[in-house]
Amino acid sequence: MSYLIRVVLPDRPGALGAVATALGHAGADILSVDIVERTPGHATDDLVVELPVDKLADSLVTAASSVPGVRVESIRPYAGTIDPFRELELLEKLAVNRDDAATILADGVCRLFRSGWALILQAPETDGQPATVLARSTAAPEIESLPTPWWPASPPRPLDAEASWAPGDWANLGTELAVVPLGSDAILVGRPALRWLASEIIRMSHLASIAATVLNP
Repeated sequence: MSYLIRVVLPDRPGALGAVATALGHAGADILSVDIVERTPGHATDDLVVELPVDKLADSLVTAASSVPGVRVESIRPYAGTIDPFRELELLEKLAVNRDDAATILADGVCRLFRSGWALILQAPETDGQPATVLARSTAAPEIESLPTPWWPASPPRPLDAEASWAPGDWANLGTELAVVPLGSDAILVGRPALRWLASEIIRMSHLASIAATVLNP
């Protein structure tokens, strides 16, 4: 079974290697590593690992935490696809598939940021009106509109899934929300039990600003 582990480790040579060795001793195979944020003295990494079915997920936490200075921030099952899909590939796909560009963007954002779903929201015509869902990723909520008392989407930021405007099951599933502007519209992204770091939101906002010029040349 695959798991996505977010670890905070000392930003020093050998720290990630020590974590990898500890996970290997626990029987895990590392499938991918992404550095999602660096702060003075620390780095935050996302690791996707494969664990034999006879091993418990807790063994991953124990192994990673055994490395001095390392903290496991979260762990969850991961069913996504591991591939080298990155921003430039997504933008190229948008440029050559304009008819389906909004849906391609929603699916691409999910892949890039290991999210459960993404919605492309059209800006409300007047304050207080719900936003219309223009496109959705695979597995996104089957809704046609959404209350958006938090509008506008700028500045890009996390949103509270426990707020009254959000469907109740989002909070029950531990959904972490983030929104970024897409021109005058927005991308709303949800993922389970993995908080949004400022660096991720900045990266997604930069992607959205470029994608907006492709969607609305």
